[in-house]
Amino acid sequence: MKKQARLLRVGVLGAGPISQSAHFDACRKANNAELYAICDAAADLADKMAALHDPRAVYYDYDAMLADPQVEAVIIGVADQFHVPLAQRAIAAGKHVLVEKPLGVTVEECVALREQVRGSNLILQVGNNKRFDPGIRFAHKFVTEELGQMLSFKAWYYDSTLRYTMTDNLQPIPITSQSARKPEGDPKADKRRYFMLTHGSHLVDLARFLAGELISVHARLIEKTGAYCWFVDVEFASGSLGHLDLHIPIRGDFEEGFQIAGEFGSVKGRAYLPWFYKSSEVQCFSVKDRQYHQPLGEDAYTYKLQIEGFAAAILDGVPQLGANVDDGLEAMRAMVAIARSVETGVRVNLREVTGSL
Repeated sequence: MKKQARLLRVGVLGAGPISQSAHFDACRKANNAELYAICDAAADLADKMAALHDPRAVYYDYDAMLADPQVEAVIIGVADQFHVPLAQRAIAAGKHVLVEKPLGVTVEECVALREQVRGSNLILQVGNNKRFDPGIRFAHKFVTEELGQMLSFKAWYYDSTLRYTMTDNLQPIPITSQSARKPEGDPKADKRRYFMLTHGSHLVDLARFLAGELISVHARLIEKTGAYCWFVDVEFASGSLGHLDLHIPIRGDFEEGFQIAGEFGSVKGRAYLPWFYKSSEVQCFSVKDRQYHQPLGEDAYTYKLQIEGFAAAILDGVPQLGANVDDGLEAMRAMVAIARSVETGVRVNLREVTGSL
């Protein structure tokens, strides 16, 4: 693992599950970033993570970390309800931001954050790490350069009943603290809302990344046998037909995939849980040579790759590869539109939605 001479100095806010499983290690392994600081209001948790990951600084107060001139960027890995206000404080302090998905929990707060980011010279990236999956990037390149006009896009996300058994085996044993700061109430109690924000955000962003802007949705939801299943008919700005399928949990293996049909080819893809560090299996058929094309043997540590992309945009001025604040806002609009369509039974235009799920 060779590091570049100039490293982005990153402070990670939140020493909970996602940082323990992904962000701390990814910062340490990224070739152009370093884990400069760890910050958590739970001092015992911050100290344990610091002993394990050896940052240069440890903070128990977010404003103190933001006041450190050596901290150039922050990763926000805390509860969804805190994403926007904490990102706003970082932008106001002149720090670049990588915030976990979803960007926020209401359309209005995401709009306010977008305006603040636009008024700065700072980069905000949303943690849709699947955009850095080599197979999905391969599909994106094929769609952009060879597919021609898109006819249809279908994608699905099936969270397995055995998913947490698998992730418990793959991830480090989580360390918790009684002092951890949590949002009011129990956000996970509303399963519709929690599943859409947690898993639907991946599905919606994948659709936007591969098929372009969503104009409207017509969604149906069924709840039975302890499972939730959304079928979403999508109108894309390109005029192509779209269908999104979110099923939580499914009695079977975890599965995330997509199919695309176009003028000069087609694409099939299946993604894996990111903790396997395995590239999506993607096949792109091109009429140009009547052959299937697929990437093999690629680095698929997507959490590390998204930090490297984030750092490269900041340090080297390369185009931002990850989801930006506009992408985060539009994904929020899409999720709220899906919720409104389920409630009303009619097609909902994304430009007309306000509020939250």
